[in-house]
Amino acid sequence: MNNKTNIIDRRTILRGAGVTMGLPLFEALRSKVCAADAVPSPVRMVCVANPLGMLPEAFFPTKAGADYEMPVSLKPLESHRKDFTVFSNLDHDVAGGHRAVHSFLSGLRDSDAKEWPERNISIDQRAAEFVGARTRFSSLVVSPGPDNGGEVACKMSWTRNGVNIPPISSASELFNALFLDESSSAIQHRAAAYDLNESILDAVNEHAKLLERQLGKADREKLDEYLTAVREVERKLGMSKDWLNKPKPKVDLDKPADGEFTHALPIFYDLLTLALQTDSTRVASLGIPGTIDTRDLGLSGGYHGFSHHGKAEVLQHGLLIIEGFQMKQLARFIEKLEAIREPDGLRLLDRTMVLFGSGMGNGSSHSNKRLPVLLAGGGFKHGEHKVYPDEQHRHVPLCNLFTTMLQRFGMEVERFNKASGTLTHFS
Repeated sequence: MNNKTNIIDRRTILRGAGVTMGLPLFEALRSKVCAADAVPSPVRMVCVANPLGMLPEAFFPTKAGADYEMPVSLKPLESHRKDFTVFSNLDHDVAGGHRAVHSFLSGLRDSDAKEWPERNISIDQRAAEFVGARTRFSSLVVSPGPDNGGEVACKMSWTRNGVNIPPISSASELFNALFLDESSSAIQHRAAAYDLNESILDAVNEHAKLLERQLGKADREKLDEYLTAVREVERKLGMSKDWLNKPKPKVDLDKPADGEFTHALPIFYDLLTLALQTDSTRVASLGIPGTIDTRDLGLSGGYHGFSHHGKAEVLQHGLLIIEGFQMKQLARFIEKLEAIREPDGLRLLDRTMVLFGSGMGNGSSHSNKRLPVLLAGGGFKHGEHKVYPDEQHRHVPLCNLFTTMLQRFGMEVERFNKASGTLTHFS
């Protein structure tokens, strides 16, 4: 067996064990492994959303194309401008202000979900279904710091049954899930719970088949929705059980302490970076809470209040500080992904689509039109401000971009939810 075979086999064994540590392809070895023989890196997807939008005049460049002046809110990303694209005039053609923000990653309000074949499944969960049990977590849904709910709650991830997935809001809890092995007794207890749940689900399915014969059309449709939910639970139980006895990856990071939003957000980005690098997941969503404490940013007042600025200069100034902090941390995340090399020699960013945006176009006017959206990485040709038609206030569906992203993820989909196709002039 030659040296090249040794290198490839060792990398394959590590992946087969469910512990992909992203081994570097050392310069001394790169010459021995030609690009054609390198194991292709998987594509990842990270979606970042906030519930209150961005100040439009500070987010959107005034000029289309590559030669645009970086607007105030995007200045932290200046050094990465060749690695991201800003989009103008994309939205979901929905209305409702705060009550429509939850449609950001799906394109649909939950109240309209029943009219669509896949309900209001969000792009991250559609990608998670495709990943399945190939990673320990088919997806991670997180939000740094507790959200007090209400109209500014950042609900973003939805299953095909119209169920909103509650996020992990504790950094220490996320660290434990990713990297802390459970005791043997805890594993045995969890395995027993899985077996019990599977038995219950089997019984439910048997009774449902008998019941179905006695129901009318409308009731059979309701039962079918219920059984679809049951099958989804079965699928998730199966995934969890497959990974139960596989050791978690070891990382050079101490368990983080929990804290307020400004402390927690960079930690969450660090944990997501490690989750992607170790192939613990390939899909992640991070929600910015709508009720963050702004005192650590030198402000007095809530995020929601600053977003309703009514063009008052003092409130707009505070909003820019809050948005600037978000963009600085996004830039730091992108920088980390740029610095990590995959086994095939690409940057981790080249294999990771990073979507940032909101279901709110303008928090002050409660508009859900012209959503602030940018996409970084993923191997796309970036570096431009893409401006799409703005005709009679009907814009290109944002779901066209989502369809493009899912196709880049490796999925054979023609349209995602409300899409009319893929996004033109972007690849």
